[in-house]
Amino acid sequence: MNDEILFEMRGKAGFVTLNRPKALNALTHDKVRALAAQLELWADDPGVRHVVIQGAGGKAFCAGGDIRSIYDAKLAGEVEGLKTFFRDEYTLNAYIKAYPKPYIALIDGIVMGGGVGVSVHGSHRVGTGNMLFSMPETGIGFFPDVGGTFFMPRMPDRIGIYCALSAGRLKQADALYSGVLTHAIGEESLSDLKAALETADDVDATLERFCVPGEAGPVEQNRGMIENAFSAPSVEDVLARLDAAGDDFARKTATAIRGKSPTSVLIAFEQMKRGATLNFNECMKLEYRIVSQILNGDDFFEGIRAVVVDKDQSPHWSPNQLAQVDTDGLASYFEEPTDGDLPL
Repeated sequence: MNDEILFEMRGKAGFVTLNRPKALNALTHDKVRALAAQLELWADDPGVRHVVIQGAGGKAFCAGGDIRSIYDAKLAGEVEGLKTFFRDEYTLNAYIKAYPKPYIALIDGIVMGGGVGVSVHGSHRVGTGNMLFSMPETGIGFFPDVGGTFFMPRMPDRIGIYCALSAGRLKQADALYSGVLTHAIGEESLSDLKAALETADDVDATLERFCVPGEAGPVEQNRGMIENAFSAPSVEDVLARLDAAGDDFARKTATAIRGKSPTSVLIAFEQMKRGATLNFNECMKLEYRIVSQILNGDDFFEGIRAVVVDKDQSPHWSPNQLAQVDTDGLASYFEEPTDGDLPL
């Protein structure tokens, strides 16, 4: 236990609090290790009926990994240490997916990247009206990892592929429709729900008492267009179908994709195709292959520089056009790394 991640037994529930609110509860390597170790202890503890994970501060559940520290490590020439972080993070994601007890993520505020990895694979994902989901990795020269290879191709109407390429955002209604959430609640009920979970024997029945109905969100309203565009056989065809659709939602989506790292967009598109036919652990192994190659490139670190370090929001991608990407070279991102596959 340290002050950035808190563990507490409350009645029948083991509570985890990501407690770094000024950094939007960003995940560090230490927090990943601490969470994995505590989950293992609680899995063997008969006094723990279920696990509840939440973020402190009200602004974010968890906005992702601590990418500034990743950038600093690269400058210091510590790339091998970065691979260890991702290996441990992906192993944690797989453990949460297979966790033997109910794992309840209370998502209030932003959930992105690494925060998705410690929430969406749990048995229960409960979101308030303040929640906002996104996998924005293609905008920093990365790819939608932490299990995105598995859950995003399985979202209805190709919404996961839309999110993967464009960094599309889902609020509560669309997150519920797409399966990111299993339950939607009002934010005013959050404290009462936590108290109820302390004594709950039946998690499902307890959550049902707090659920609220929702209206269709903008992504669900555009699901036909999304399904049509993102079922195209190539990124170029996706963009052509978006351009042909002609409406405002399609135009904004096409503009968003064209602003991302071309290499990342093409990696993500291939990743989604492969992930649709793989089991969860195979998906995590694929992600370790991709990240092992990305850490040897430049776009990821250029993306962090532009968005987090210098904050000029003007990354210089290499190459900067889809047509310039060496498509034959993309195969290397899906090959077993020299240090072997993720040991799951």
